[in-house]
Amino acid sequence: MTVVVTVIAGILRFQNLASPKGYIFDEVYYPTDAWDMLQHGVEWDEKTNGPAYVVHPPLGKWLIAIGEKIFGNNELGWRFTAAIAGTLMILILVRIAYRLFHSVLLAGTAGLLLSLDGFQLVLSRTSLLDIFLGLFVLLTFAAMVLDRDHYRRRLLRALENGYDPSSTPSIPRIVPWWLLASGALFGLACGVKWSALFFAPFFAALVWAWRVQARRSAGIRGAFIAGVLGDLGYLLLTFVLSIIFYLATWTGWFVTNTGYFRHYREANGWSEPPILGALLNLIHYHQEAYGFHSQLTERHVYQSWPWQWLLLGRPVAFYWNNNSGNCGAPSCAREILLLGTPLLWWSFAPALIALIWFGIARRDWRAWAILVPVVAGMLPWFYYAIKDGRTMFSFYLLPAVPFLILAVVYVLGAIMTPPDGVVAGKGRTDRQLIGTVVAGAYVVLVALCFAYFHPIFVAQLMTYDSWSSRMWLGGRWI
Repeated sequence: MTVVVTVIAGILRFQNLASPKGYIFDEVYYPTDAWDMLQHGVEWDEKTNGPAYVVHPPLGKWLIAIGEKIFGNNELGWRFTAAIAGTLMILILVRIAYRLFHSVLLAGTAGLLLSLDGFQLVLSRTSLLDIFLGLFVLLTFAAMVLDRDHYRRRLLRALENGYDPSSTPSIPRIVPWWLLASGALFGLACGVKWSALFFAPFFAALVWAWRVQARRSAGIRGAFIAGVLGDLGYLLLTFVLSIIFYLATWTGWFVTNTGYFRHYREANGWSEPPILGALLNLIHYHQEAYGFHSQLTERHVYQSWPWQWLLLGRPVAFYWNNNSGNCGAPSCAREILLLGTPLLWWSFAPALIALIWFGIARRDWRAWAILVPVVAGMLPWFYYAIKDGRTMFSFYLLPAVPFLILAVVYVLGAIMTPPDGVVAGKGRTDRQLIGTVVAGAYVVLVALCFAYFHPIFVAQLMTYDSWSSRMWLGGRWI
């Protein structure tokens, strides 16, 4: 199932990847920065023949540069690694869903739904930074889930080997290798975009809650307090690893000595010790970049607010051309619209409401494991939108999209599951049959909806009337 779904996703993302020609939307920034980094080690301003001032960390651009190194400074080179990242997200989501649901059917459904999401598809075929951010956030969560399983498995092994929590004051020593790996991956996520930091407190709380729950299940008294020092210690070590891996993404800036603000202290007549001076200069760079982000309130025609995102209130037009090709009609159109597959996205909000209900009614850890990253990926943007009206776009939501998919899959699984207490027999068979038919019909409808909108995800030439018929919300989508 993993292979089949990943192959489908890869075909959709790599097919005719070099089209359309030229830069799409913000490709005017990141591929050019990536090419400059291949030549100079840092982003470069050709006009001044000096380092360029940029406000995003380097890792996403280094990943774009890999494709440019292989295929050259062209459309395929710009977009190649983005397509790989988008495909890997689907593979990883299948594996996460299998860990959560222990169902091949639900795991495959999760991967297929993400494969058929126009929003993720467009970002997988465009060299922006957000697809890499989404990949590393999802990898971080995957490592956290593996750490949860590892921690519970080691506790169970200790109990089987004679550990008695009622008579032993200490708990078994468990080295959380996967938790440490999640810290490294989270540092790489921050090395793509700082907005990954929004997930830090939510992920840390989730890890701690899982550990308390595991100790309680093992019968350890005072599970809330027992082991808390170890939890905090390993979380702190994980945070340190995040910092180390984040700083590693700035290697080009450190070693070339030509990056923007690289010798800020020296230029201002201050002391600049070999290592500490470089770190202080980098801190100043971060202060300046944060100031830029916090004051970014300039209006943009395609900006949108977080409360519009799940409703597809204002998608982003990445590409538009109505003057090329022969479509067999007087007027033609080609567009790439960053739009989620409507039927899928309009089911996110009801799925979240149902997810909260199941989380409370069933006390199901999986419901909260899915909900917490959704909140982490959305709630901070509500804060900044209300606080200072910061300019933002719908693609900021991408890291939360896989978890929104999981919310839908959780609900699909719930409607295919018989109520508690129903014994095997006709009632159970009918319930499962009806639920399976409903879930299957939903997936088919999403696939048909995706197929209908696919031309405006990939800039397929069509008649103007065909394009117009897909603008369901009229001016909001134009």
